[in-house]
Amino acid sequence: MRLCAKIRRVTAICGLFVALASGQNRTKPKTDEEIRQRMIAESIAGYRGSCPCPYSTDRAGHRCGGRSAYSRPGGASPLCYSKDVSEKMVEDYRRTHIAGI
Repeated sequence: MRLCAKIRRVTAICGLFVALASGQNRTKPKTDEEIRQRMIAESIAGYRGSCPCPYSTDRAGHRCGGRSAYSRPGGASPLCYSKDVSEKMVEDYRRTHIAGI
């Protein structure tokens, strides 16, 4: 009987360890605002110039303002503000980039 009790105890400990270890890999689901901020950061990172958004600074350290790609019609149109990211864009991003949410 002692052997059976030890086996059960070891099995229970192993089960607990596996449950705890698998729980560490799970991430908290991202909020819509967190996804918007991630999309904005990715959009700005993908812009080739130094002035994607009005609040960006150029190479000389000056605020871009009206010289930004965001402020000029045509050409590149990076995402700079949360209002630029629609609910549909958030849903699409969540579906294609964040598995299991």
